[in-house]
Amino acid sequence: MALLDFVRDIGNKLFSNEDEAPAKITQHIENNNPGLTNLSVEVKDGVATLSGTADSAAAKEKAILMTGNTAGIESIVDNIDAPAATETVNYYEVKSGDSLWKIAENTLGNGADYQKIFDANQEVIIDPDKIFPGQKLRIPTMV
Repeated sequence: MALLDFVRDIGNKLFSNEDEAPAKITQHIENNNPGLTNLSVEVKDGVATLSGTADSAAAKEKAILMTGNTAGIESIVDNIDAPAATETVNYYEVKSGDSLWKIAENTLGNGADYQKIFDANQEVIIDPDKIFPGQKLRIPTMV
């Protein structure tokens, strides 16, 4: 599963019908703004199109993850302008039974490094105790 593909029937329930999806997703991103301006969101048949300008590659990635980890969204069309990435990032799809500690053990080699994963995803997960199977997270390899 690529970064721009998600599981449509799981995630944060932000909207009840696709007509209200753009406004709800825009509000969700702006409330936890990872560094975007001039954000525009369109949704049709589970595909979200994001446009705007990001302060960094990380801000762009977070906006994509915030949108994709929303119930009702299965893929993203990325039209966000952003600077080139300055770090290597891998993506992890949360599995049943995972915790940030367990993910850190598997991806960073030390469960105690879970805070690094949380810090890299604060806008995406908000509460480290509330991750869910199918959710995608950023795992910076140079943390």
